[in-house]
Amino acid sequence: MPLDALRTASKGRLRLGAVEAAGLRTVAAVQAAGRYRLQSIPGVGEKTSAHALAAARQIETALHDVTRVRFDVDGRPAEQTELLARLREWEAAHRLIDPLHERLDKLVATIDERRGPARLETRRVRRFFAGRQRKEKARLALKHLAALVNEASTVLLAHEMSDARSRLPQRLSAQSQWDDYFARSVTYNGLLIEISGQGPDDEASHGFLPEEIVEKIRAFKLDTSLLQVSLRGYQSFGAKFALIQGRAILGDEMGLGKTIEALAVLSHLRAQGATHFLVVSPASVLANWEHEIDRHTRIERTWRLHGPERDRSLASWARLGGIGVTTFDTLRSLVAPAVRIAALVVDEAHYVKNPDALRTRSVQSWLTRSELSLLMSGTPMENRVEEFRNLVHHVRPDVAASIRTTDGVAGAEAFRRSVGPVYLRRNQTDVLEELPPRIETAEWLPLDGPAADAYRAAVAEKNFMSMRRAAFLTDRARDSPKLSRLLEIAEEAADNDRKVVVFSYFRDVIGRVHAALGSLAFGPLTGSVSAIQRQQIVDDFASRKDPAVLVSQIEAGGVGLNIQAASVVVLTEPQWKPSTEDQAIARCHRLGQVRPVEVHRLLTENSVDERMLVILARKSALFAEYVRQSAMKDATPEAIDITDDERTSEVASQAEQERRIIELERRRLGLEHA
Repeated sequence: MPLDALRTASKGRLRLGAVEAAGLRTVAAVQAAGRYRLQSIPGVGEKTSAHALAAARQIETALHDVTRVRFDVDGRPAEQTELLARLREWEAAHRLIDPLHERLDKLVATIDERRGPARLETRRVRRFFAGRQRKEKARLALKHLAALVNEASTVLLAHEMSDARSRLPQRLSAQSQWDDYFARSVTYNGLLIEISGQGPDDEASHGFLPEEIVEKIRAFKLDTSLLQVSLRGYQSFGAKFALIQGRAILGDEMGLGKTIEALAVLSHLRAQGATHFLVVSPASVLANWEHEIDRHTRIERTWRLHGPERDRSLASWARLGGIGVTTFDTLRSLVAPAVRIAALVVDEAHYVKNPDALRTRSVQSWLTRSELSLLMSGTPMENRVEEFRNLVHHVRPDVAASIRTTDGVAGAEAFRRSVGPVYLRRNQTDVLEELPPRIETAEWLPLDGPAADAYRAAVAEKNFMSMRRAAFLTDRARDSPKLSRLLEIAEEAADNDRKVVVFSYFRDVIGRVHAALGSLAFGPLTGSVSAIQRQQIVDDFASRKDPAVLVSQIEAGGVGLNIQAASVVVLTEPQWKPSTEDQAIARCHRLGQVRPVEVHRLLTENSVDERMLVILARKSALFAEYVRQSAMKDATPEAIDITDDERTSEVASQAEQERRIIELERRRLGLEHA
């Protein structure tokens, strides 16, 4: 920072010509010089040196308060690579040690209690002069310590500590470490904020709740021993809010991790002894819930209460416990078992805003059976007071009766304060001051019904390209799981006044998406559109005041265009080159972007998508963000042959990879002899 900053800070009163002539050209140089060095400069007296140093300290304090540390993803300096590596190790250490914390604390307390008296036994001179009673106390303390060291529980704990140490991750190469940062930037930035104390404004991260509720939440101890993910401060606050209020609505803006907050609630209750939990969601996010539960918690069992096996799974859930996951439509046909439901989570709760709808009545009947109820919706509610009142009525009829139609007029903050006992909402601008480079979401979707039939036909024809887009190109658009989820993402983005870019490799997919989006759609951008026309489309898209969705082939719109107007990116299928996806995302995530960029990858279970991701795991650390290797092995054991067999060529041709995937999928579907 140039010396002029000191003149500005002192409103021009400081005369620093002599200081500058002495070679001190920056604020840092003045601060480093100190009082005596400054006073040794001809023309600089005690008063000037004191005022200059005071101004430098004020500037430093102000910078410390407003500066948010960001990683230099372009320069990637060595010290930042090292910091990322240390954060990764710190995260792993916490994950491995947290389950042992309670036993470790108890052991340490016992050792501390006896260590002082026992020390006398090791000091001969002091023991010689000590009295009989003190000697006896020391002897017994040492005896107890010896017994404690040899107890089976202590030996087991020492073994578990040693095992945890052995499972600390190995250092990654610099390139792989940055790949991991790109894949999990939210986690890394969250850890950095936690360590540095550079969290968001308390009032904003607390959702502008009344102070009496905030105080209760601060005093609550959240048990995270069954979680396998680090919580941001605002996420921990959200989970504790739900647990303390008992029946509440979590309205955090999309991309802030409402699913993680809900899993923190379930994990806490499970650690306290609760056994049965239920999640209700749209069919399009059912598979995603299963993946998130498996990836982020240690809760033993997850049951899909949906599809042909739903009745059998329901009986198993009732008998064995765990998390049951079902859809709004399936819930209507489930017969509630005679079990205590510790918590019911309703995702995309705006689906049950109509009190007369059958799905709403079904959800209400199950809510009466649950001890804790958590409704979740990223749709802002302050301008939809009547709908919001209906949702509140599901969990707190007393609060719903007090909500007035005019409550939303005063603005979002005033509205949130007025409904604080039941509703918590934080926007990204409230809590993500560091603006993480990307918020990545893998949208795992079931491949069933007509989409599964289309996929099976493509496999039977050995048509790899048709396999990749079968989930979109069903005879009827409404039967496409990917298109259904894409429309939900676009609708929620529009509700939050955000613009979207959709990228696909395939023109027919782009055409179907464009048609389904109707008036929201811009484009499509394809290879046949000239560069001038492309830029005009982007300019029109950026200048539109209302929400919009730009639809583009990934090769056409993913290179050379700046699309900072959009902060939500949807990738309709995996690409063979991770760099292709990175370049497309970079059209939105670049200098001038003022909002966090959300990236939604649409993926179908038990399909070519999973096969491709296994191969892509060889090229970058990205696959870790989609699904753990253990889950992939359980789903498709033979898929691991592609990457785990050392005899496989490091750089196999794409054609050979495609042939191998077709072969594996034909085998899985029983078509190898067809």
